[in-house]
Amino acid sequence: QVQLVESGGGLVQAGGSLRLSCAASGRTFSNYAMGWFRQAPGKEREFVAAISRSGLHTEYADPVKGRFTISKDNAKNTVYLQMNSLKSEDTAVYYCAAAYSGNDFYVSRTSYEYTYWGLGTQVTVSS
Repeated sequence: QVQLVESGGGLVQAGGSLRLSCAASGRTFSNYAMGWFRQAPGKEREFVAAISRSGLHTEYADPVKGRFTISKDNAKNTVYLQMNSLKSEDTAVYYCAAAYSGNDFYVSRTSYEYTYWGLGTQVTVSS
């Protein structure tokens, strides 16, 4: 089992920044690729960003590319999502997720490939 706890959400004005953290426990964190997803009210959960188990490979959804940065600190068992230039459409509950990875290159945009999920943290961007 892997337990994931997100933090860092809150209320921010458009154009501002937030950094989300996701602390993991339970299994060897360095064996897991990580992802961030979000779900806005009335919408389906969508992919935001993903990072390989080594942290060397990343992928981003088009709406956040150039504004968000995902990073992974295996020594601290934590994955981060730095969010800059926030827009009202970024308002959502943000979830981190973990997928066991057998190599240093694997990243996934697909929610069903992730086994473990946190409970989410609310991000609200006011315009």
